[in-house]
Amino acid sequence: MRRPPADDSGLWRRAVRDVAPLRDRPRHTPPPPAREGRVAATADGLPVVQPVPRTPRPVTEPLPPPGRFAGVDRATAERLKRGRYPVEARLDLHGMTQAEAHRALARFIAGSRAAGRRCLLVITGHGRMSGGVLKTAVPRWLGEAELRPHVLALAAAQPEAGGSGALYVLLRRLPQAAA
Repeated sequence: MRRPPADDSGLWRRAVRDVAPLRDRPRHTPPPPAREGRVAATADGLPVVQPVPRTPRPVTEPLPPPGRFAGVDRATAERLKRGRYPVEARLDLHGMTQAEAHRALARFIAGSRAAGRRCLLVITGHGRMSGGVLKTAVPRWLGEAELRPHVLALAAAQPEAGGSGALYVLLRRLPQAAA
């Protein structure tokens, strides 16, 4: 259910301010709406949200879809597509909700990067009827601002590794420490 705009909420509160709740019923108070800005009060005491200027997000190049490669040479792309990189860690997302899978993927990528791993296998499954919710969500999540700086390329896995229900993820190399 969508939330009414802030000005509609104030109008509603003024319309029902004299209404008394029914006895023997628990009182339902909806959570306050998410506000983007500073809250100021008008003369009648109702809150008004004043927008705050947004700071621009840093621009990163978008992650190409699995099987398309940008930022890697042809030999690297071919090795990844053909499953020639040794898989150093696996994550199976079967049976997880989207929220659980997203958190698990973020932890997996961060932990693998910290451990210096390069090639990962993320198993999403094919999905039952709709083509797989996680199968379509994982590449999108890997392209988000949190994970994109760590990911170099994606490719559908070879049949023996899960086929189209799994992805090879090639992580960027860790920067070398100055000697």
